[in-house]
Amino acid sequence: MSAPGVTAKVESVPGPNPAEPEFWRLPAADQAAEFARLRALERPAFCTDPRTGKGFHALVRHADVVEASRTPAVFVSEPGVTTPEPARWVRTLFGDSMVNLDDPRHADLRRIVSRAFTPRLIAKVEDDIREISARIVDDLTARRPEDFVTAVAAELPYQVICTMMGIPERQRREILRQIDHASENTGVARSRLRVPGRGLRALARMQGVIAALGRERRRHPADDLISALVTADVDGRRLGSRELGAFFSLLLVAGVETTRNALAHGLHLLTTHPEQRALLTADLDARLGGAVEEILRYATPIIQFRRTLATDHELNGAPLAKGDKVVLFFGSANRDEAVFPDPDTFDITRSPNPHLGFGGGGPHFCLGAHLARQEMKVLLRELLTRLPDIRSTGEPVLVPSSFDNRVRSLPCAF
Repeated sequence: MSAPGVTAKVESVPGPNPAEPEFWRLPAADQAAEFARLRALERPAFCTDPRTGKGFHALVRHADVVEASRTPAVFVSEPGVTTPEPARWVRTLFGDSMVNLDDPRHADLRRIVSRAFTPRLIAKVEDDIREISARIVDDLTARRPEDFVTAVAAELPYQVICTMMGIPERQRREILRQIDHASENTGVARSRLRVPGRGLRALARMQGVIAALGRERRRHPADDLISALVTADVDGRRLGSRELGAFFSLLLVAGVETTRNALAHGLHLLTTHPEQRALLTADLDARLGGAVEEILRYATPIIQFRRTLATDHELNGAPLAKGDKVVLFFGSANRDEAVFPDPDTFDITRSPNPHLGFGGGGPHFCLGAHLARQEMKVLLRELLTRLPDIRSTGEPVLVPSSFDNRVRSLPCAF
């Protein structure tokens, strides 16, 4: 073992590794093969970006990701869980996202948000999901669009979030445009330098709209989530304007992007695995839940989050030093041969299925896990019941990204 404060590094083999942008432009099969190689190593590998000399310990096994997720005092989220970490001035201007915070600040915000999700609100959201799903399939049938992502997969979670938040219909398309601009820089960076520009201006405009709605709801509360968040009184605390904007931005990633991508991958998986589709439609009631869980495992919408070591620690035989970075690769953990027999097989009857599609547990386990599952189940039921032959007609167009398993478009027909 290394001396205290000294990290033993296991370098990746020559060639692209997960620390390099080029790795995320490789075919999915090549990426999967590299992660399988990393899982086979005795201890977590240290992956270095040769351009910067910096890197991280790659946590690619299921057990390692779970341990890091459930030991928040050692593996901390601040200053940020994404790559690159948010600059201090960005955090000051736009507020801190919950995913980038540790206790007690994280627990404080989570209590406020959890208190806002009342049983009445949850019941209303479930009704909204059914209504919006039916409307989307009505429109799909009438217009017969070619792209499943824009017409269906992206539309459902976005409309559900907007309805839940209480965003007026007249403002939704404008916010959606700003989201598209703001997400331009969340793929793979082409260089080390990221210049603040259109994306940050779009984020500022979007959060300005939400802040204005928050001020209006404080004066005139309604039966929606924004009202609940800005009027909630949890130990004298409620969300301020910047906190509300940061929470909405988080919802758009955690509640929209992830569900959108899971639905798109799901349609393609059911198309390319006709025997699994036949199994599902033969008993939709019994197998729909299992199909959703297997889509989440197999497609893993969020690829990675990073953590920073708050103290020296040993993980799976690897001595980690205070200040070291580790990256939790959820997609790799979901293909861990030690946990999932025949992990590269898409099997909707897989049981048990302890996938990490919503994180590895601990205080940062996804608040929207129930919502995402409900959206997927309701929409897939609507599609497979009313349009039983709906299918993808080509490969999904993927956006090279080290953060999420993003589908730009997916051709479909029925």
